[in-house]
Parts: sequence; C-alpha cells; structure tokens
Amino acid sequence: MSLTLHTLRPQKGSQKSKKRVGRGLGSTGTYSGRGVKGQSARSGVSGLKLQGLRHIMLATPKMRGFTSGWERAQAVNVDDLSKTFKTGMKVTPKLLEKAGLIGKATSPVKVLGGGAISIALTLSGCRVSASAKQKIEAAGGSIVKE
Repeated sequence: MSLTLHTLRPQKGSQKSKKRVGRGLGSTGTYSGRGVKGQSARSGVSGLKLQGLRHIMLATPKMRGFTSGWERAQAVNVDDLSKTFKTGMKVTPKLLEKAGLIGKATSPVKVLGGGAISIALTLSGCRVSASAKQKIEAAGGSIVKE
C-alpha cells in the first residue's frame, strides 16, 4: 500500500474512543454521565455557559496596586567608595558600573552615608544624601552637579 494523504491512519491503540453518553441506563448509570437536570444535562450544549456581563467581568484579569514609571535610584554607600577607589579620583556612574557597585550606568545613582570615608573623591553625575555629602566634604572631597 502506498503512503498518500488518503491512506494515513493513526496507529492502533493511539487514540481513545469518545465516551458516548445518553444511550440508555445500562451504560453509565441513571443520568448517563451528565449530572442532574439543568442546561448542561440537555443535548446540544457547548462547553462554555454564557453568563453575560458577569462572566466577562470575572474572566477579565484585574490590575492590583500601582506601579510607578520612575526608575528607582541605585544605592551606593560611602564605605564602598572608600574601599573601591583611590584618593583624588573623579567618580562617575560609568566608573561605579565598571567597579560592580551598580547595575546600569544609565539608571539614577544615589550615594548614601553608610560607613566611613577617609579619602578625597570628586563625585559627578550622582545624587548624594545629606549625611554622605557631609562625610565626603569632611574627608576633603567634593560633589560636582551635572
């Protein structure tokens, strides 16, 4: 027998035959596998029951809460700056990214006052907290606004 489209058949035993319900009491019990009374017990019922507006409202995914469009600043402590950089260096977000202290140089960066700093650094392109500014300036460093 040649292999053509009209001779293709599924392998024997690969497909389960459909359960035929509603063919008398002898096969599957009193209700023939259709449950008890109502719309779904009748013939000609499709899978979905239409419930109008209520069905649409329940089926629609809901948004919960609020997500801001602003990108959160990446935090770096003065302690980390002191350990990573040498005296007199100009620290920028690109340098912080290279050093592995932040993820992306294009995202906002904020320097926080956690820890101590003993070297003079020049910070550029970063936001700085009040306590960090005080510690950097006390160590002889400066903050450049860009």
